[in-house]
Amino acid sequence: MSNKVIRDGKVAVLYSPGFGAGWSTWNTPLPELLFDPIIVDFVLNKPENWLQGIEAYCELVYPGAYTGGASDLEVMWIPAGSQFLVEEYDGSESVVLMDEMKWIVA
Repeated sequence: MSNKVIRDGKVAVLYSPGFGAGWSTWNTPLPELLFDPIIVDFVLNKPENWLQGIEAYCELVYPGAYTGGASDLEVMWIPAGSQFLVEEYDGSESVVLMDEMKWIVA
């Protein structure tokens, strides 16, 4: 099984835009939480008890991971091979592609 969900040349990236708790930014030692295919499936399909499913899955696969941002999880589709970062303010995460960043030169 691939460690990323890829469709039409784009990679599914998990992030939590709601205020209060981040997802990947509050779990920096676990970058795989950005791409986990099982969690992506929960978020995209939202089966009954999807949130409890994510939390139970994380307890098994990522013991000690903080799942407080799970309730706000969304999937952003990013072109495969793109460089990006996840920024966080007060728990609200946003995804920024390197190509979209405006650098200032001194």
